[in-house]
Amino acid sequence: MKILMVSKQAELTEDLKDLFDKKLKKFDKFFGSEAEATATLKERRNNEKKVELTINVGGTLFRAEETAPSFQTALDSVMSSIERQIRKNKTRIQKRIRNKDFAAATADIPETEEEKEFDVRVKEFDIKPMSTEEAILQMNLLDHTFFVFENEATGLINVVYKREGNSYGLIEPIK
Repeated sequence: MKILMVSKQAELTEDLKDLFDKKLKKFDKFFGSEAEATATLKERRNNEKKVELTINVGGTLFRAEETAPSFQTALDSVMSSIERQIRKNKTRIQKRIRNKDFAAATADIPETEEEKEFDVRVKEFDIKPMSTEEAILQMNLLDHTFFVFENEATGLINVVYKREGNSYGLIEPIK
């Protein structure tokens, strides 16, 4: 697994790097060496440590974040959260990782005049064609409340979202 560590307002020591390398090697049994992990470490005002971990494997993202009194405790919580995601969706994930025939498409979002006036956070990401079920799986793995994707059946950009009562919604554009 390739590991990228990003430190924001926190000191990144060799001991901490070694700890993350050692702990993240545990996921090699699930993904092998093709996975890429990004660990972001932040130290908050009240001296709490925050760890955000994103693992990208075959276009599937796993993400978790935790805040704790130490980076080690936060890392342990993040690791169990991602492992829980993997075990919960094991068969779907294995099928998706094996099926790597998704076409990659990029979304170019130009900056507008309105964005210059306000503090707008712009996020760019590859949009891959997938079914609605795969989009819901991806949204749950990222622990988000919505997910933008290209519907493989229609070729149009769709949005799935969580609704109250443990159900999901789908937003489709009118042709």
